[in-house]
This record gives sequence, structure tokens and C-alpha cells, in this order.
Amino acid sequence: MDSLWSAVILSIVEGLTEFLPVSSTGHLIIVGDLLDYVGEKASVFSVFIQLGAILAVVVLYWPRFWGLLRPKAEQRFSGLHGIWLLFLTCLPACVMGLLCHDFIKAHLFTPATVAIALIVGAVMMIVVERRTYNAVSFTLDDMTPKLAFGIGCFQCLALWPGFSRSASTIMGGMILGATRTLAAEYSFVAAVPIMVAATGYDMLKSIGLFTAADIPFLAVGFIGSFISALIAIKWFIALVGRVSLVPFAVYRLILAPLVWYFMVY
Repeated sequence: MDSLWSAVILSIVEGLTEFLPVSSTGHLIIVGDLLDYVGEKASVFSVFIQLGAILAVVVLYWPRFWGLLRPKAEQRFSGLHGIWLLFLTCLPACVMGLLCHDFIKAHLFTPATVAIALIVGAVMMIVVERRTYNAVSFTLDDMTPKLAFGIGCFQCLALWPGFSRSASTIMGGMILGATRTLAAEYSFVAAVPIMVAATGYDMLKSIGLFTAADIPFLAVGFIGSFISALIAIKWFIALVGRVSLVPFAVYRLILAPLVWYFMVY
């Protein structure tokens, strides 16, 4: 149902989970099913409210994004070099997303596939955290083209709803030599171009599903996701330097069988 309460609930879920390694898409599918807000229009709304979460990243990391336009000599992640790194990160998922878009929409946006993705992602997170890595990159200015492209390849895992874009990029960064904190921060920054591209593509294809009467519904979703994402990002960055990904993996392992039992079985 297109009620404003549904928009509020979904927007909060989106904002709180978009940048945590628990899968915002998976949670939106689950909550949307519980609210009986499903179908093509619901899927597009779930994509649209990601714009609010994107804006939260831009606000919190504004100096970095401004530096892409006005490069600073003391910052390597700025100007054309920073734009090139973001391009390399976005490229693999953009290509694969365009090639597999229709298949993903038709077959992977279900509670069953989300439950499986939650489990697979959780196991991978535990494995990654149990290994020992020698970090060589500590800040955004330490990012290299090789690291940026490698993280982009891992990001392709997030095309499977329920896996989590945040989880895939953070794990990829850690495996490739970034600290967990850097991997998380770069995951936020790199989310902006890839999410803008994905959101824009979906909205252009499906804009006809919405009318002027849907503007309040869309506005509530946008504002709710923006505010809740601001809170989630600040909290996660403060936490990620002290806590591993394992608690998030455990949460996913608890959630997956509940999803399967109540929504699939």
C-alpha cells in the first residue's frame, strides 16, 4: 500500500542499512513484503530512496567531493586522479549491472534469494576477518588504481540482492591491503557514483509508474532515508575501527533462517 507510513518505515530501513554490511536491498525486500508493498513500483521506490542516502554521504564527505572539482596539492585523492579512481571502482559493476539488469530484476528480488545471499555474505565476512592481512593503505590518499579497480570487482557481488554493497567493498578492500576503516570510508565515497548511475537508470526506465499524486510519498522516502543514513554513517565510522565485521555476520546468520521460515517456507 502506498501509505506515508510505509514510506517512513521503508526510508528508515534504507537509511540505516544502506552503508552497513547487512544489505539494504535485502531488508527493503523483506520489509516491503511484510508491509504488502511489492511489485515493480515498490522496487523502483526502493531504488529512488537511495538518493536520500547518497545525499547523506555527500554532506558528510563534502570536502572530499569538492576536492574532486577543486584539487588540492596535499591530497592525492582529488581532481582527475580521484575521479579516475572512482571510475575504476564503478566500471565492473556498471558493466555487469547493464548486462544482467533484467535477469536480476526478474529472478533475484525475492525473500528466498535474499536469505541465501545473507548467509553467503556472512560466511565470507567471517572468513575475511579470521585471516591476517598486512595493511598498506590507511587513508583515501593512499588509494591506488589497482586497489580501486579490485574493490570495484568485489562490488559486483552486491548485484545479488541481500549480499550488501558495503560488505563486498569493505571485504574487498581488506583483502587487497586497506585497513577496515579506509575500506569503509571508500565504500561510502564510491557508493555515490555507482548508486547515482543505478538509480538514474531505473528511474528513467520506470518514471511512468509514478504520478504527481506520488510526490508526497517519494518526498517522505527521500527525507527519511537522508536523516537515517546520516545517523548510520556517523555511528558505523565510529565503530568500525574498534569492532570487526563478525557481529554483522552473526546478525545476518540469525536473520536469514527467520526470513526463510516466515517468508519462504
